[in-house]
Amino acid sequence: MYVKSITLEHYRNLKNTRIFFSEGINVIDGDNAQGKTNLIESLWLFTGGRSFRGARESELIAFGEKQARTELCFHSQDRDQTIALTITGSKRTAVLNDVPKSGLSQIIGSFCAVVFSPDHLTLIKNGPEERRSFIDAAICQIRPSYAAVLSRYKRVLNERNALLKDIPRHRDLEDTLDIWDERLAHEGALAAQERFHYIEKLTGLAETFYAGISDGKESLSLTYKTTYGGQSGMTREELKELILASLLKKQRDDIYCGFTTSGIHRDDLTVTINGREARSFGSQGQQRSAVLALKLAEASVLQQEKGEAPVILLDDVLSELDASRQSYLLHKLEGLQVFITCCDTHIHSDHKLRIADGVVVPEDESHVSPFGQ
Repeated sequence: MYVKSITLEHYRNLKNTRIFFSEGINVIDGDNAQGKTNLIESLWLFTGGRSFRGARESELIAFGEKQARTELCFHSQDRDQTIALTITGSKRTAVLNDVPKSGLSQIIGSFCAVVFSPDHLTLIKNGPEERRSFIDAAICQIRPSYAAVLSRYKRVLNERNALLKDIPRHRDLEDTLDIWDERLAHEGALAAQERFHYIEKLTGLAETFYAGISDGKESLSLTYKTTYGGQSGMTREELKELILASLLKKQRDDIYCGFTTSGIHRDDLTVTINGREARSFGSQGQQRSAVLALKLAEASVLQQEKGEAPVILLDDVLSELDASRQSYLLHKLEGLQVFITCCDTHIHSDHKLRIADGVVVPEDESHVSPFGQ
């Protein structure tokens, strides 16, 4: 899988243009705040996911404009394909290969990418929510239907939490809690099983990559911890029964707290290095190495599952890594299409672009053209 070109119209600060790319390493050079990350972000959005920077849809539209439009031409499954995105207000709509889609979930899995930004270096340091998001986003690209499972789970969870807040004032509502427990356990079991399957694939690869980064001096391990006792290898029904039993057991506590204290929304991926939890005891270098190993493992699993390599997006991360980690990362990405943003013009590339004040200036003028040409 590789990107051939992207067309941008009124997207953030980037000037309207069409940019062509190499199938190898594409370096996007420029000073800070010129639009490098905006270009990487525009590519990522074609996966169907939200901005990896946490931006709202309205923030993607150039100042003073009512809408933005982007179009990706990429090669996948032995043919050229296109995805067009239109962003209006808080809404994003998609057209895949000239066929309008009713929702972004319908383009998930069509274009696959792995993004690595400075924010991801906190994947180890921050709380469980960030690690759950990492797992869920990765699974969605492999199993697009997983996005619908998460959506249903979140909807039921919100309904149950609203009920928990109402029960102290309306005790008769307590009798309806079992109905929501059943629904939450059903959707939770579907998601939990997918997570366990994914982590089984991720773990061995992450361990191997970390061993390579540390030159065999340290070992990494991953453990998926649940609040209901779920374990890898359990059937969907077994997971559902465990989740349901936990919900029933904690009903009184949940009513007191006003929210659901057990379920997949409270699970965590524990990362340990040499037997010690990396979040609490890992050095900054160890934590960065762990994130690097996780991202490389994510790309490898995606390639194994989809049958073709994803596009790699590296947003200003090389400056955060020392020379040995930079070398290891770039070596492992050989043969893939890679986009690298940086302020260092000495990085080897197959194609180099420079961005200044939103204007893309390529080394080879044939690689960019005004919008509409």
